[in-house]
Amino acid sequence: MPFAVSRSTALVALSALLVVLALAGHRLAQAGTATSPEVVAPLEPVAQAPARSALVVHVVGAVRRPGLYRLREGARVADAVSRAGGATRGAELAALNLAAPLVDGVQVLVPRRLAAAGVAGSMGAEPSGEVLAGSATGVAGALGPKLSLYSATADQLDELPGVGPITAQKILDYRAEHGPFRSVDDLDAVPGIGPTRIEQLRDLVTP
Repeated sequence: MPFAVSRSTALVALSALLVVLALAGHRLAQAGTATSPEVVAPLEPVAQAPARSALVVHVVGAVRRPGLYRLREGARVADAVSRAGGATRGAELAALNLAAPLVDGVQVLVPRRLAAAGVAGSMGAEPSGEVLAGSATGVAGALGPKLSLYSATADQLDELPGVGPITAQKILDYRAEHGPFRSVDDLDAVPGIGPTRIEQLRDLVTP
C-alpha cells in the first residue's frame, strides 16, 4: 500500500528544503569572502615640486619704481629692471649688462644718459690747464654715471684710469670667484690695485 502524502505536507517539506538551501548558500558565500581578502593597491606618493629659493635685490637709478624686489633664483638683471616698472626714457641700458645673473642682496643700478647740452658744452669748451693737470677721476665723475662693479664688462673696466686690460680681467676673475663687490674698498683684494688706485676709482665706480 503506497504511502500517501497530503498536498499541504508536501508544501511544508518543500518550503523547509528551500530554507535549508538558502542558509547553506549564504554560509558558503561568507566562507568564500573570508578566504579571499580584498587586495588594496598601495598608495603612490604624490610628487612635490621642489621649493625654489627666492632672492631680494635693490633696484635704483633710471627705473619707474625703484625699491626692493623679490625674484626667483636664476633671474637676470633684465628681470629686476622689469619688476621695477622698466627703465625710464633717460636710462642708459647699453651701460648695463642685462643678461647678468642676480644674487641675493645685490643692488642693480640703472644709469642715466648724460644731458645733451651738458655733453656738448663739455666737448666744445676748451679745457684749462688745471683740468688737464688734474686726474681723470674728477672729469669722469662729473660727466658720467658711476660704473657698477657688479655688471661691468672687461672693456668698461679697461676705460677706468689706471686700469688696463690685465687688471680689468683680474677684477672679473675676483668677482666670479668671490661674488659681487660689497664696497669699493673690496678692490683692495684684487692684485694690482692698491689704496691709491682705490681713491682714484672711488668717485667712478659703485659696488
